[in-house]
Formats: sequence, C-alpha cells, structure tokens
Amino acid sequence: MTPIFCSALQDRPCMTAVFKIVWIEMSGQNVRGFQFSQLDLDRLRERQDLFVEERDWAQFHTPRNLLCALVGEVGELAEIFQWRGEVSIGASELSVRERDNLKDELSDVMLYLIRLAQVCEVDLSAAVLAKIEKNEKKYPTETVKGKWKKYTEYKQNTTEDEANPPQS
Repeated sequence: MTPIFCSALQDRPCMTAVFKIVWIEMSGQNVRGFQFSQLDLDRLRERQDLFVEERDWAQFHTPRNLLCALVGEVGELAEIFQWRGEVSIGASELSVRERDNLKDELSDVMLYLIRLAQVCEVDLSAAVLAKIEKNEKKYPTETVKGKWKKYTEYKQNTTEDEANPPQS
C-alpha cells in the first residue's frame, strides 16, 4: 500500500490520511460521506506539550501512568454504549448530551494515546501505517472478505479444509 501524504505537512503522514487509508482499504466506501477534518499529530503533540509544561505535569507522565489514564478514558467511552445493545453507524440514537460526551471521551483517548506514544518514543503515524500493512498480509481480501474470525483461525481452517476436503 502506498501511504497518502499531506503536502501541507511536508511529506509527513497525517491522521486524516491514515484514517482514509484504513477506510478505503477496509470498506471501499465512505459511510454517509463522513470525513475527518485535517489533523496533524505533531501539532497536537506540540499543543499537548505546552499544556503539560505549563502545569508541570511531565513528572507524572510515565508510560505506566499514561497507560492507566488511557485505559480509564476507554472505560468512560465504553460507558456511553453500555447497556444499549448495538448502536447504528452514525450513533443517531445518542442524545445531544451523549454525543458531546462521546466527542470528549474519544478526544481524551486520542490525546492520551498520542502522549503515551511520545513518551515511549514511538512514531505513531509510521506505526499505524506499518500496522495497516501487517493487517493486509494477515487478512488477505480473498480469504477474509465478509468474515470476522481472527487470522489464526483462517490459517488453521485452510490447512484442515485442504487436508479434509468435503465429501460429495
């Protein structure tokens, strides 16, 4: 897969490009015309650095602490959907208040993820693109299209199916 780059970012992948690559590769279409606005991870990281520096919080931002905070935020995100059953694409079932809460919790998750990646010195943009490429190899379209199982089950099933073809 050829990564998409934003010219305004001087050949650095931006999250918009990453999400578009994922969406195009995973579904081949864009649900209800939805698109993310332009987002530069380095600009977010810089703003977050300033926020943390002004409050002298870097001393608390160890990988473990950031991971625990991230997990807590994921829990708060999960609470929005808890006890609802399935929620449709677009989450139209959510009230205005719940939707605002959804935006806040998704943002918290993303901000902690970016900060954790920074503290661990992981280039998140490059890592995401590399992970998409790994997933393309683990989940080849011709094997998994329309299926939900983990990649290890496909390898086992393929071997078993080839060893024991159906009898007619």
